[in-house]
Amino acid sequence: MLAEQHKRIHYGQWMTNVATIVLAALWLVPIVWALVVSLRSPDDSLGPDDVWFGETITTESYEKAVDLAPFFPEWKDGHLTRSYYSNTIQFVVLTLVVQLITVTLAGFAFAHYDFFAKKLFFYFILLQMMIPTAILLVPNFVTIREFSTADFLIPKFIYYHEFNLYDTPWAVAMPYFGSAFGTFLMRQAFLEVPDELVDAGRIDGCRWYQLLWHVYLPPSRPSLVAFGLVSVSFHWNELLWPLVVTSDKARPLTMGLLRFTQLSDIGAQWSLVMAATIIIALPLLGAFLIFQRQFIRSFLHSGVK
Repeated sequence: MLAEQHKRIHYGQWMTNVATIVLAALWLVPIVWALVVSLRSPDDSLGPDDVWFGETITTESYEKAVDLAPFFPEWKDGHLTRSYYSNTIQFVVLTLVVQLITVTLAGFAFAHYDFFAKKLFFYFILLQMMIPTAILLVPNFVTIREFSTADFLIPKFIYYHEFNLYDTPWAVAMPYFGSAFGTFLMRQAFLEVPDELVDAGRIDGCRWYQLLWHVYLPPSRPSLVAFGLVSVSFHWNELLWPLVVTSDKARPLTMGLLRFTQLSDIGAQWSLVMAATIIIALPLLGAFLIFQRQFIRSFLHSGVK
């Protein structure tokens, strides 16, 4: 009986491993194809019979891609020029830093405190995840434009400045300073903290910020890492909103990719497109491989309570 049960468990594990390998191979095929095509010559067109390997292997597509689009900063006239990578890093880091603060405080408030209409406010926050991003483009753009042309007096004899947000990383980042998903994730992580630890902190005289820093945050760091990966990957690939609110100086990496779809009248040069795609996606792939364990563990331990 035990031997038969052991065989069933072993067979189930074997089937799970096979299914995992198949899914991993299916996920890996597009990445391998993009890498292989990026190593073909830009003049080597793809055909029905040669969608994979070309006649030669060369890095010419990468060199041409870097020459055609300012992906990386260059040192000119004593200072570094703006580039797609620097703009994207500024936008992503600025958004992530503010989001880590807002979602941590919001999640702490919903997990630690009891206040009037607490569940109602939380449901309203979750409703934001159901609103399509495209619907908010016009009101967000109007807000950025009006804020950019307003004169702020605090008062006039102390401070006078006209904010110019258009075509800056601030304009791209501001609509994402709050995150409904991040608030939900951190609330669930904070609810997993044992009540005994919280009570012990209160007995020791901890104030709310000390409870947050010493009791709630240490066991919730995997959730912060997971949210950071989700936030960075989402905003790294953002296209529509930067297209609306930037014109030249603050355009991110995804805007640079558009250049390579318009180089030829007969269609895209796929080796150049794939080379640019690898240049853009490689940092995200590396970050996920480094933090994958924390990413998976956070979602396994942040269940609905």
